[in-house]
This record gives sequence, C-alpha cells and structure tokens, in this order.
Amino acid sequence: MGTVGAIAAALPLDAEQAPGQNPAQSQQTPGAPPAFGTAPPVGPEVGAATFAEAGKLMQIEMSEADRAQAAGNWQRAMAPLYERRTGPRKMTLEPNIAPATIWNPILPGSLHPTPEAGGQHFIRSADAHAPLPQKDEDIAFAPVAQLSRWIESKQITSERLTQIYLDRLQRFDPKLHCVITLTRDHALEQARQADKEIAAGKYRGSLHGIPWGAKDLLDTAGIPTTYGAEPYRDRVPEKDSYVARRLNEAGAVLVAKLSLGALALNDIWFGGQTMNPWLPEEGASGSSAGPGAATAAGVVGFAIGSETGGSIVSPSMRCGVTGLRPTYGRVARTGAMTLCWSLDKLGPMARSVEDTVLVLNAISGPDPGDVASLPSSLNFNSAAKVSGLRVGYFPAWMKEAPATDVDRSAMETVRTLGMQLVEVSLPDWPYDSLNLILFAESAAAFEELTQNHKAVELRAQVPDAWPNTFRQSRFLSAVDFVQADRMRRKVAHEMARIMSQVDLLLVPSLRDEMLVISNNTGHPSLTLRAGFVEVAEARSDWAPDPKNPLPKFSPPRRVPHGITLIGRLFDEGILCQAGQALERAFGVAGERPAGF
Repeated sequence: MGTVGAIAAALPLDAEQAPGQNPAQSQQTPGAPPAFGTAPPVGPEVGAATFAEAGKLMQIEMSEADRAQAAGNWQRAMAPLYERRTGPRKMTLEPNIAPATIWNPILPGSLHPTPEAGGQHFIRSADAHAPLPQKDEDIAFAPVAQLSRWIESKQITSERLTQIYLDRLQRFDPKLHCVITLTRDHALEQARQADKEIAAGKYRGSLHGIPWGAKDLLDTAGIPTTYGAEPYRDRVPEKDSYVARRLNEAGAVLVAKLSLGALALNDIWFGGQTMNPWLPEEGASGSSAGPGAATAAGVVGFAIGSETGGSIVSPSMRCGVTGLRPTYGRVARTGAMTLCWSLDKLGPMARSVEDTVLVLNAISGPDPGDVASLPSSLNFNSAAKVSGLRVGYFPAWMKEAPATDVDRSAMETVRTLGMQLVEVSLPDWPYDSLNLILFAESAAAFEELTQNHKAVELRAQVPDAWPNTFRQSRFLSAVDFVQADRMRRKVAHEMARIMSQVDLLLVPSLRDEMLVISNNTGHPSLTLRAGFVEVAEARSDWAPDPKNPLPKFSPPRRVPHGITLIGRLFDEGILCQAGQALERAFGVAGERPAGF
C-alpha cells in the first residue's frame, strides 16, 4: 500500500479544511495507513446505468452487481483522479512537457549496436562535371547533389538559384496550394549571405546555398508556423526548431513554409487541399502534402517532412519523390509540433536517394529539448557495392493489393543487382490495435483544443478527421493503452527477430501492417520511385464519401509508383546505399510531371 499515500495526498481540499491538510488523513486513527476510496465525493452522480452504457464504448461486460458496486463509490474512488483536468486545482501541462515514459527503439540485448556519436564515414557521389543547363526549369529539377556542385564551383549563385525557386513557387502554387508562407525577403537575405561566404572560401558543405521548404510544423523564428490549422494560423514562434537551426548552420536557404494537413493529418489545411503535380485532380496525400507536392514540382531543392503513421511514405509514393523516414530518435524534434511523443519523426523529402542522405547528415543529432533524441553516426558510401545484401520480403504481400507489378518487378531488380531475396514472415496479430497509442497521445497533445471547442474551427470535420477522433479518444481505456504499449514491445521483438535475418526489407509502400508496425518500432524507411502505374480513379487519404465521389479517368492516367525499403535501426547508410543502387537500375527518377 506504499503508493496509496501519494494518491490520498492528491485528493481535493474541502471548504472547511486548513491549507495543506488532507481530509482523508485528518480522519485517520494514528498509525492507520490511507486507503483508496476515502476521498470526499466529487463530480456528477453516476449510477449502474451509466456503467452499462460506458461498457458499450469499452466493449466490457459487467454484471448488474458489479455495475452497482462501481457506481456506489465512483465519486470517492475514481472521480478525484480527474482533478488535474476538472479542478479545483487544475494543472497546466505545457506543450514541451513530454510523457515520463520514453520509447526506446533499441531493445535490451539487441543484436545490433546501439547508436553512438562519432565514427562517421560519409562519401558523396563523385562530381560528374555536368554543365549548368540554360533553362531555369532544368536547373530547378536537378537533385541537390548536383545543385551543390554548381554552387560550390560558382557556376551559379545561391541568390540566382533562390530566385528561380521563389518565382516557381509563386507561379505554380495557385495550382498546387502547397505554400502557407512564402519567405521571400528572408530567403534572399540568406542566399546573399551564402554567396558572400562561398566567395570568401568559407564553403560549409553540400547544403550551403540550397533552397529548401519546411513542413509548417517546424518552428521558424519570426516566421509564422501554423500547423496548417485555423486556431494556429497567427502563431509566430520566437525560436527556431532544432532542424531549422541545423539547416541554418549548414547554410541552407528557407524559401517557404509548406502545407500540411491540419495538425498533421492528410492533405487538407485552412487554405484548401494540396494537389498532386502528377495528377492535379487528386490530393497530394499527407500529412507532408506540401513537401511532397513542392519537391515533385521542382519548386524547392528539398523539403523536410514528418511522419507519425505514414506522412512521409504516402505523399512520397503519390507524388513520386524520395522520402527518408529516419530511425525514431535520430533527429531531435525540439520546436516541432507534437502529435504523438512516442511516434513522431522528422525526415527529408527530395528528388533522389543521395539527396535525402545529404540532408539527414545535416539534421541528425540529439537535443535536450527532445528527451527521446539520441546521438548517432551515419555511414554512407555512394560508391559502395550492394551485392550480397539480404533483402527480406513477405511473399503473400507481394501477390495482393496494394502491391503492383512495379513492386514485383523491383524484386527482380534486387536479384539483378546481386542482392539476396529472403522470405520472412510475421505473426497474424491485430497490428492496428497499436493505433490506440497514436489516438490517445494525439488527443492528449491537443486536449486544450478539444476542451475549448476550438477543434470545430478546423476545415475538415468528417468522421475520420482529428476533431472527431480527439473527442472519441477521451473514451479509450487507460488499461488498454498499457496493454497496447506492451503489445508494442512484443511486436518490436518480432521485428528484431526479422531484422537479425536480413539487412533490409522490401515492402509495398502502403501496406497497412508495415506502416503501423515500423512506425511503432521506430525502424527507418526509404520510399523511392520505381516505375509507373495507371489509375482510373483519383486516390484519397480520406474515408469514402458517397456524397463526394472521386474523379474517374478514361483512359486511365499514368502516375509514378514507389517501393519502400525498411532498414535496421540507425542503419540508414545501408538502407540508402541499397536504395541508390535500385534507383539507378530503375532509371525513372528523372521524369517530371507535365506542365511544371
């Protein structure tokens, strides 16, 4: 009973009580310990019928006697536990306060080394000495690896490159709806500073002078950071986020704050819906909708997205760009909007695999503001051979939707490159049950928005949007949350077993089980264009709405299709070396969407 005293000490004061005195303690016989269920009654009266109805929400059956007993002392035993929220001693939990429990993707006794700083071994691709194109659009679509060579050799200035992207952002945003804030003056100032430094021989590295766009959940000092949501559209932070600061230090040039589905869900924000450059009749997917659309349309050099449950993978897949979701904990999230403390990750979206590694190299690292962030090293060699790497795959998944002929063809390319395909399997478990963690944490992160009825201001109010999910999540069971957390560890052990057999996995990008599993276990993923498919109907992140049918196409439209590789924890180097070899073999990364 050692913990009961702490609980009793948290019980509310009554009107006659002296400050600092607990009513339960004042009524105790000397030497008698405090007991559960002895606090003064608080909150509304409840009866057996209340528990009968609540049991339907929780899918728990209680006998009539059980319900009567539970109702009998609810106001003394359980209602006081809500005082933090209901008062009288309400307690504010500031946005930067993370839960005490921290998810660590590295399991005790893991076969793989724990991450550590140092030991860096990073080799870029060789300079191909490609001449600077005459057309601005050809410059704009060049990968960062090439742009950086032109800037380093002074064939183009950062100011001119920045102006190219600013002009393209203004020209194409009316079609894409991907820009929340254009940072023209800020960008030109940064670009001119970069040019001065480079002219003086102070070249900072491969991102120096490169224009980029930030998903608008990364704080930028003095520049609005809106989360894509109406209640925050006038929010202007005073400090840069960790990632923005690291990119500033690398000499990158921020040209735009890019759209995200409101509060990091799908692709609808307060300015409308962000559209896919390859198929403007459909949304870009989300929640990193702006980074996906902007990168695909060649209006930024690269972008930073975020993922909690597919928000880098899905827009990268649909918009035909390369998205790298790092290992959970590799990139500090200080100053980034929190949706889910134990799931959120920040990562690069670009037009080539090497570009994503160049950016990851700049933003990796821990920060005191993110208690889950870890020191790490990144070992990448663009010229490394990949023959002999073991690539795991799930045979059944490759035979059914959402896998396509592009996914199956990728398996043959793996073999052609000398990598070894290895069949792997997972238990048939209810993996979507893990989403209870996402829903509970996100509802906690935006509790005030729900309590103050500000969620009704969000543009998307359909049943599968955050406002409804946040409200529903108030009724999730705390016991089931703990059980889901325990299930998460069991699933992590299964992933550790699989990853001890292979170097990486090849999976259909939008396979629901793997999106849920790998985001919960924290494994890194790389999504890259592998070919093209035809679609006869626009695609959507939202649940089907018979009142608003999706556009149909006859004949079908040709759109890019990407595969996803899952890597071992903190082993993004091998993941991207394999991805770069596949990218070269596929030979489809250079094709552009029409009209851009």
